[in-house]
Amino acid sequence: MTDQRFHLHNSLGYQVTMLARVIERRFEQRIAEHGLTRVTWCVLLAAGEEGLSTPSEIADFIGIDRTATSRALRQMEARGLITRSSGTGDGRSIRVGLTKPGQAALQAVLPVAQENAAYFEAKLTAQELAALRQTAAKLLQDEPRIVAKL
Repeated sequence: MTDQRFHLHNSLGYQVTMLARVIERRFEQRIAEHGLTRVTWCVLLAAGEEGLSTPSEIADFIGIDRTATSRALRQMEARGLITRSSGTGDGRSIRVGLTKPGQAALQAVLPVAQENAAYFEAKLTAQELAALRQTAAKLLQDEPRIVAKL
């Protein structure tokens, strides 16, 4: 007779969620030393490294809703990390740019992000890492993107 019980700790969803939380928690603890959160880090990365300049592009890149993005941008502007200005055309569009302190924060935390990724990737062989990435891509294929409401 097969066991019909659901085993939470053996479920793929539980294991993937726990892994994501461990990776994120380790990173968040380290960037907190720089006065950043994961969301503010992602905004800096989006605007500074990815060249995204509108709130909607940034929200899509991060995977958070527009309200959470607007709140993060207001807080970051108040801290002097970004500027928000009217875009071209009718003046209703907003353009986001990094200030010198924002660029400095991005540069200070880039090595932390790279080290955090390398720390977990080093636990796998090159073949395991490639298989994990391929498997994750396969599981995400044709699935709707979830937008977080922070």
